Amino acid sequence: MSDGIQWLVGLENWMSSVVFARGISAQELALRMGGDRDEATVPITDDQVMDLGIEAYRPCEDGDGVVRVGEQGGWSFALEYGHSTGGERLEEISSDGVEAVHYVPIQEHPPATVFYSRDGVSRCGFGLGEEIWRWGEEPDLLLADLVAAQVLDPDGATLLHPEDEPYTDTYRRTLGVVERRFGLSLSPAYLREARLPAYAVRGTPDMRI
Repeated sequence: MSDGIQWLVGLENWMSSVVFARGISAQELALRMGGDRDEATVPITDDQVMDLGIEAYRPCEDGDGVVRVGEQGGWSFALEYGHSTGGERLEEISSDGVEAVHYVPIQEHPPATVFYSRDGVSRCGFGLGEEIWRWGEEPDLLLADLVAAQVLDPDGATLLHPEDEPYTDTYRRTLGVVERRFGLSLSPAYLREARLPAYAVRGTPDMRI
């Protein structure tokens, strides 16, 4: 049974975001995000990332960024921690025919965001609960899906969710669209007990573990 990705709504652990990529291995995803092929840790849990000495912010210079990578359902994924690189490198990640989805699970304000790139081009993106504002080379790529899921009116400019609806319900509806359109899934175990190799993608975290 697929876990989908709707459970990521309201995520309360310290993972900052997740990148999905179809068409490359998990290791290649880490390399495209700035990792070193020869510098992966042994597989570690989410809790063990805290032992890597990540400084997410340093005055006047980059903080540290780390990813744990794996594969599920035909997609590779990178769980991002600290000052990671998925938001800056999504087009690079998606080069040479690869598809990439970046989900940033921020809470209600500002909203969580979804970005989709393919073949080195940013195709579409929007904030959850703010789907009337879409951007990218194909901003309406998911419009028919959003209309079918009753996220948007067919005019593409009217939100259909009730004003008093909890943002978590609104987010789940849109994440369901993304989940179904791209066939995304991610087991909650990866943010619990599962062990995955980790790579430094920015800064100088202590990767000896």
